Order: sequence, then structure tokens, then C-alpha cells
Amino acid sequence: MHIVITGGAGFLGQRLATRLLARGELRGEAIQRLTLVDQVEPPCPPSDTVDVAGRALDITEPGALDTVLDARPQVVYHLAAVVSSAAEADLDLGMEVNFDATRALLEGCRGRGLANTRLIMASSVAAYGGELPAVLDDMTALQPQNSYGTQKAMCELLINDYSRRGLVDGCVLRLPTIIVRPGRPNAAASSFASSILREPLNGEEAICPVATSLQLFVMSPAKVIEALIHGAEVPGEALAPFRAFMLPGITVSVAEMLDTLRQVAGDEALARVRHEPDPRIEAIVASWPARFETRRAEALGFAGDRSLHDIVMAFIEERSR
Repeated sequence: MHIVITGGAGFLGQRLATRLLARGELRGEAIQRLTLVDQVEPPCPPSDTVDVAGRALDITEPGALDTVLDARPQVVYHLAAVVSSAAEADLDLGMEVNFDATRALLEGCRGRGLANTRLIMASSVAAYGGELPAVLDDMTALQPQNSYGTQKAMCELLINDYSRRGLVDGCVLRLPTIIVRPGRPNAAASSFASSILREPLNGEEAICPVATSLQLFVMSPAKVIEALIHGAEVPGEALAPFRAFMLPGITVSVAEMLDTLRQVAGDEALARVRHEPDPRIEAIVASWPARFETRRAEALGFAGDRSLHDIVMAFIEERSR
């Protein structure tokens, strides 16, 4: 089994690689090769049994993935992306990375006859928007209200069509907002959702740029990694007729997030959160829906978190290791 991860130097790519190596197998086969691709050479988790390689590649360059695809991987995790705020600020960059590179990846698979290669793309709740029902499902029309969501929605349609034609075996997982991410804030509009928990728990100040009434659909890093792995193992016929669906997150308000922070770390931690409204960020995040019916994902074996409290406690436990 040969697995490729684009965005392999990123938060999800590194966690996914480590988890795959710990498992040692995928789809009932032993993992023999793992190739991590990113714009900088990705760190390679150690392994005594798997050939792990990191490749520094600009996937927007023509033919950038040729050598990787020539090795005929059985599974490709397509995690590389320009995140929400950055894609909104720079349309050309977002299109090149989020859409053009995805199309090039699909064409690379098509040109090599990789019809049985499972291509798993991380999409986003940002693919939805506009006037929406109170609770969405997987067949709610996609009406993204920002460039990032639009680029992801276009990729979803392409992957579904290439799969329908038998050119690749695609699976698109729409990820909820991931909390609590370790590390530092990034350019994602939703970055504050981790910051207002992570920084106060680390004894640092954080800025909340949105109203506390704003709701988010969230999922823990551990459950996202489980979902990515499970996405490789669901039979292709079970994914048809449309191969994109929302993962089972939970709906929480910013107020509930701050209350959970107070419950687990006290008033002192809560006092480290400063409220500084940012209309640009709120406009992006408020366009994302927060309530989903996810029976399809659950029927396929995908599982979510039990509660926000569990998510926060998992971060605290991991931080202490």
C-alpha cells in the first residue's frame, strides 16, 4: 500500500501520517510507502517498517505531482489548501491552490489510469451559505458566500464527476471547524475558535472577534483524523451517487465555548479573552451554517464527539503529555 498526503507538513497532514504509521495498515493492506507533499519539505515521522518520504513541491506548477503519481498510489489524501481568509484576500492564489491544483491532480490520476485510487479531499462547511434551512443535510444546495467555499464546492463537483466516470475513486469529507488546534493562530477565519480556548488554557491572552451568540459546527482533531482514515475504507459503491457529505460535528455557540473554558479553568482563564469585533471575520464565519443532520455519514460509520467538554479535556490531556 502506497499512500500520498498533500499538505503533509500541515497540522492534519502530520497527525494523519503519524496515525497511519501507528496503524501499519489501511484497507486491509500493510502500508509500505508514505509520501508527504507540501510547499516545504514535510517532517517525516519515524518508522522501521514503512518507507516514509517528504517532498517539497509547489502543486500549482505544471507536472508537480507527476513523479508522485507515477508511483501509482492506492490512496491520496488531498489536504493542501489556502485557508479561508487567505483565499478571500487573494483570489488568484486561492484558485491556483484550491481549484487548479485539484483539477491537475484529477487529470494526473486520469492520465495514469488510476481509476481505483481512493482520492479523499478535505472540504469545508464554507461550501454552504446564503439563505438556508434551520438544519441542513448533504443534499442542501451549495451556495458559498466566499471564495474559499466556492473553490471547495467546485472541487466537490469535479471529484464527483470524475468518480462517476470511473476515472478515480473519490470521497469528499466536509470538515466542521476543528477545535482545539494546537500551535499558533493561522490565517483561517475560524482560527479564533481554537485561540479563545487554547491561549487562555496556556496562560495567554486571546482575542474573540465575533459575537458570543455566533454558532459553529465543530469537531475535534482526533475525530477528524479518524474520519480521514475511515474515508479510505468505505466501499466506493456506498459513496454513490454523490460522494461529498458532512461529517458529524456538534453545534456550539461562542458563549458555550467561553462557559466551558470557565468551567474547566476558572474565571482567571476566561478573563484572558478580550472581545474585539472584526466585521470581516464575522462576515465570513457567520455565513457558515451551524446545524446539520448527518445521518448519511453516521450510517457509513463516521463518528463525532460527544460534547464540547470532552473536546476541551482531550486538548488539556494531550498538552500535558
